[in-house]
Amino acid sequence: MLILGIDPGSRYCGYGLLQIEGRKVVAAGCEVIDISRTKDLSERLALLHTSISEVITEYKPEVAAVETMFFNKHVQSIFTLGHARGVLLLALAQNGVGLVEYSPREIKKAIVGNGNAGKQQVRFMVNSLFRLSRTDLKDDAYDALAVAYCHYNKLRYYQ
Repeated sequence: MLILGIDPGSRYCGYGLLQIEGRKVVAAGCEVIDISRTKDLSERLALLHTSISEVITEYKPEVAAVETMFFNKHVQSIFTLGHARGVLLLALAQNGVGLVEYSPREIKKAIVGNGNAGKQQVRFMVNSLFRLSRTDLKDDAYDALAVAYCHYNKLRYYQ
């Protein structure tokens, strides 16, 4: 089974892939889709849709685990993030990929053991668990792999 983890963003969208065989992770990787090159939101959303669709076509995941939205101090940013999530969910539906969603707290608890963990703790644990060859990625990539791992944990313990 291949799990696609997605950390939605309107400038940088992280995605992580976990290849599962039986009850073990046999391969893991993550990357960031950089859509910050343009200021126009509609162009960024179109680029996001195209990019995530290419990832889905290339890797053919069975399921996608997506981080839910959380309220931030800036109301406008939550609306922009909502647009990005909508584009991502559309691409998943168009490609027939199943969807599960997890809150930031659930994800942090699954990867670090503490729902209030910080970005550096998530990065450290992802690196510790998967020994990624690249360590120069943005936090969004590590967060996305943590989302995929959250779903893997749920499958492992509840099936």
